[in-house]
Amino acid sequence: MKAFWRYTLARLSVLAVTYLLLWGIGRTFLEFDELTNLLVLLAAMIISSVISIFLLAGMREQVALQLQERAERMTSRIEESRSAEDVD
Repeated sequence: MKAFWRYTLARLSVLAVTYLLLWGIGRTFLEFDELTNLLVLLAAMIISSVISIFLLAGMREQVALQLQERAERMTSRIEESRSAEDVD
């Protein structure tokens, strides 16, 4: 599960950095109010998602592989218990 938390932290970090960059640009060039802040947050979410697709592909593959292995282990345990019930 460490890979999952590392990936989640990386995604949040990319979002935070993108937001801070856009906020700084918006603060410099725009009249800043609540609506502008909301639009900057929305733009940061979209841009950071696109960045994460390319930048964090390796981490995402690790998480997917670990989840698949965990699901296979759980499936094999269920099958083992099911076959043990059939023997009795």
